[in-house]
Amino acid sequence: MEIKEETTADEVQQFLPLVQADHLAESKLTSLKRTASEPKLEFSLACKDLVAPTRDRKLNTFVQIAVVHPGEQTSARYSSTEIVEGTRDPLFLTGVTFPRDYPIYEETKIKLTVYDVKDKSQDTRSFLGCATFKVGELVKSKEQQLTLSLRSSDGGKTVGTIDVSLVKMGQTEDVESDHNAADVQGQKCALVYECTSPENNSCKDNLPLLNAVLKNPICKLYRFPSSDNKWMFVREQMSESTLSFHIPKELINLHIKEDMRRNQDLKELGELSPHWDNMHKTVIAHCDQMLTLYQDMLAELEKYTGSSFKSSCSKGEKTLEFVPVNLHLQRMYVHSPRLKDVLYDVITVGAPAAHFQGFKNGGLQKLLNKFESERRNTGYQCIYYSPENTAKAKEVLSNINHLQPLISSHTDLLLNSARQHLPDSLKNSLKTLSETTELFVHAFKDQLIRSALLALYMARPGCVLKNPTVPRISVEDSGDQPNQEHPHEIQRQDSIPHHSEYDEEEWDRVWTNVGKSLNCIIAMVDRLLEKENIPSVAKENESDPLPAECVASTLSGDWYEQLYPLTVTLKDWIGEVVTRARQSMSFVLLQELACSLPQCLMLTLRRDIVFSQALAGLVCGFIIKLHSSLHDQGFLQQLHTVGLIVQYEGLLSTYSEEIGMLEDMAVGISDLQKVIFKITEAKSNDLLPVVTGRRGHYVIEIKLPEKMFELLPQEIKEGKPLHVHPVLFNVGINEQQTLAERFGDTSLQESINQENVELLKEYYKLFTEKMPPDCLPHFQEQNDLKGLLENLHQNIQAKKRKNVEIMWLAAMICRKLNGIRFTCCKSAKDRTSMSVTLEQCSVLRDEHQLHKDFFIRALDCMRRMPHRECTEECQMQKVCFQHDTADGFPKVLPTTRGDIWKS
Repeated sequence: MEIKEETTADEVQQFLPLVQADHLAESKLTSLKRTASEPKLEFSLACKDLVAPTRDRKLNTFVQIAVVHPGEQTSARYSSTEIVEGTRDPLFLTGVTFPRDYPIYEETKIKLTVYDVKDKSQDTRSFLGCATFKVGELVKSKEQQLTLSLRSSDGGKTVGTIDVSLVKMGQTEDVESDHNAADVQGQKCALVYECTSPENNSCKDNLPLLNAVLKNPICKLYRFPSSDNKWMFVREQMSESTLSFHIPKELINLHIKEDMRRNQDLKELGELSPHWDNMHKTVIAHCDQMLTLYQDMLAELEKYTGSSFKSSCSKGEKTLEFVPVNLHLQRMYVHSPRLKDVLYDVITVGAPAAHFQGFKNGGLQKLLNKFESERRNTGYQCIYYSPENTAKAKEVLSNINHLQPLISSHTDLLLNSARQHLPDSLKNSLKTLSETTELFVHAFKDQLIRSALLALYMARPGCVLKNPTVPRISVEDSGDQPNQEHPHEIQRQDSIPHHSEYDEEEWDRVWTNVGKSLNCIIAMVDRLLEKENIPSVAKENESDPLPAECVASTLSGDWYEQLYPLTVTLKDWIGEVVTRARQSMSFVLLQELACSLPQCLMLTLRRDIVFSQALAGLVCGFIIKLHSSLHDQGFLQQLHTVGLIVQYEGLLSTYSEEIGMLEDMAVGISDLQKVIFKITEAKSNDLLPVVTGRRGHYVIEIKLPEKMFELLPQEIKEGKPLHVHPVLFNVGINEQQTLAERFGDTSLQESINQENVELLKEYYKLFTEKMPPDCLPHFQEQNDLKGLLENLHQNIQAKKRKNVEIMWLAAMICRKLNGIRFTCCKSAKDRTSMSVTLEQCSVLRDEHQLHKDFFIRALDCMRRMPHRECTEECQMQKVCFQHDTADGFPKVLPTTRGDIWKS
């Protein structure tokens, strides 16, 4: 009987955990006993003595696996093996695995159907036979192996047997695979005993963190022969990440708060001359519109209830702009007799890019350069401030929002200590207040504020620029007496004079009074402590002499009454500084916005979109790396000493729209340098990361359960900032890159690679200077790294077409430096799948001695897994490549018949 059918959505449903265990009471079903992080069930398959339809027919067979859930009569397709050609005794390298959350019980039935494939391209297959068994029969069998007879369609004729062997990833007995590389008919299944794998260490404690970040795991099991005739077992797992939507929502919420503060600061600039006032109103109107856009974006994301990742067909949707495309963890867990069990992780994600906004005018790199050039030539309409000055203005405004509440809080603590008459607490509070005020002075005593104050004064109506001395009431003239019952505040006047002459020295006098106010508080505390015969602060910190005029001649009443008026004075002068600095820096931001409305705001939006996509992937990669390396003391030392290298492998072409995508991606990944991580102990069951900070300075708080947090070094526990060092290497590999190399321009790719190899060298230099040599794994030596870096540099300088050696070298260096690996293309499908599977097989060959004659077959097996989006689009079981795409790949990226699938 011949069956010719197209692969349907059912064929990939095998990878989606079925939540319907029907409405049967689970108490009546027998669960399988496995550790929390282990798959529920794994087994391998092999057939013997298959009967061909004709005597001279060489069979090309595969097994289709279906599941019959308890209480159901129909089967649901789950998975299938690879096709083994030319033998009646096929041993399948692809096994079967059921994830931990799959509803499978001892009563569940597994149906195995063997097909003979006559024409792969047409998917023409004929039915050979089938067999069925209960899961309980397999797990309870003595040898944990079943030999089943394959029956024909009518159930009468036996057409061969099929062996089902239970697999427990762990220590294998030293049983040789007894195979001939050219003939796999003699292969035997190794006996497998359970042991603890790296991912099972403290699995009960670690599982909540993984469950918070990852979901919907898709697993595949393989067994491959090594060069010394031993079996290695490989479990491949692909998981979606909840961070695909969580991080964008956190980031948009942060942008909304930042923009609301900015808009409020702009509205409080005060009266301006007609030219500036019109510009001011226009800028505020545009800023309010942009704020509404962000709020609408957040509202749409909050309402989203679909998949936990964004598919490629949704990359142009406006409501999902901030969400990365196809963000997944691709994990390979290897158990081989020669080496200890090892995990290899790669984060796969679509290139961070603003797809909805399009690439007609290029990407961020080009647009930012154009924007800056136009700003320099705005003429008289507005004042030009460099990007550095604009960034400084944003930093000053951020410091205002951070330091002013701190000073206020510390003065309150000081007064509280005085009220309770606690000398030690009083001294500690004063010390903290002094340090914070010193930070305040350092943050705001900047030439930019001085020049911006003058520029703002010039923008006021009726300004007169002279430089006489303007009387100013200072601390000395305030007449505050320490024993006053209701101390009054200093007299205030407008921060920036409007219709009077501008005094350029007024800003200096304000700072002088801030210092004098603090010194008065220090002097008063010293006097109070001396009266109690307690060592004063001044004696402990003999530095500058205290001003005598600040100290009252007589002391009466309690400590609180003596200190309260002085703290009010300090707060008043701090408030005066804040008001002036806030208005002047808001005026600087007004210039940036007014120079090129609405392009400036749209460019900020584009950059936020791209950064959001890049950050979601980074946070996912950081958490996964931290989780898998918690027991590696060398890694933890590296983490807080020099930070982590984060290597992005880009596969975009430098042709047509993908040039704009690459420009977006380059800026987005570069912006990740502004991110720092802090690890805290979780106080609740909510383990999702928290994003704080502002544009240009982001802090990601990673929350760990108590037992995981205890494993960290003291430096990390105390909140030391953890840095990342992102690098991007791009090599276009498809047919569009062929056109770019022949008729276009590849300079963008070349400049990106050259710039980032220098960044990688800088990190390596930092690493060798600050880290001990033994922090790396024993089989990785620094001499190897030095040679690899030089080789990478030479390959980039060679400017060879489609030089995939750059990808392999960069990936190898990243792994040897304990880094985080990313692979990206336009949608994280075709090219990404090709690259990741090739990398995995190369690792098996180079690190685990995969038999050379099985390299292509192992590659073919892995490329059958529905990487990335096939689980969600449910249209094909194999990795799908169109013919023109596959034809554009370099020869070193081999494509087999199984890679190209006609839809």
